[in-house]
Amino acid sequence: MTAQQPLTWDAFVALATADPAVVGLVLKGSRAHDGMATWRSDHDLYVVLADGAATDLRRFTGHRTSRLDLVIVSLAEFRTAGMPGFERYALARARVVLDRLDGGIAEIIAAKARLGADEAFRAADGWLDAYANSLYRSVKNDRDGEPLAARLDATDSVGHLLELLFALDRRPRPYNKYLRWELARHPLPGWDGAALLRDVDRISASGDVAVQRRLFARVEAAARRAGHGAVLDGWGEDLRLMRPR
Repeated sequence: MTAQQPLTWDAFVALATADPAVVGLVLKGSRAHDGMATWRSDHDLYVVLADGAATDLRRFTGHRTSRLDLVIVSLAEFRTAGMPGFERYALARARVVLDRLDGGIAEIIAAKARLGADEAFRAADGWLDAYANSLYRSVKNDRDGEPLAARLDATDSVGHLLELLFALDRRPRPYNKYLRWELARHPLPGWDGAALLRDVDRISASGDVAVQRRLFARVEAAARRAGHGAVLDGWGEDLRLMRPR
């Protein structure tokens, strides 16, 4: 295509669909999240090629415009994309446009959307400790008259908390842009998504210690039920500063 005739979504999908080397087309990003696309949204597309296949489509490797962003990979590369990595959530909620593997592409996506039991447990252990660390520092800084440090630590704690809550449900954490969308359509078991977002918003904005402590009480109970008590117990007497008064 020339600069006067940019490659369009419809034109590329037709081109890729006609190529037997293509075993899958996977749309990610805003256009894969119902209700999230705007007129500014481009099409983010994974083009999955059969392993070892020869195709002229590789000339589009790295193609990126304001309307169409292409990632061209082999099937083997697609299996490992985001495993681990920042692409995991994007692919976990991706939409299958073409699947020539009789559901095989959809199965790969489903696997990315569900953390393995051991993987999730290890991740939750780590994120719980990181959350407790930032929370403890925030509350301690507030106590010691360091409001800016307290707010910054509180903001850090929110990111760790979200990673933890999604790991407890064996899911990758959504990007911040899709957090509200995710909680509305795929709620975290035992959590009111709207109430959680209100608490997260307040903590991020003000570092409110009372809200942090109240939220920690719920997180502590959930973490202990899931078998992560040893991480919490490692904090010893410092837990008293994190718990509600």
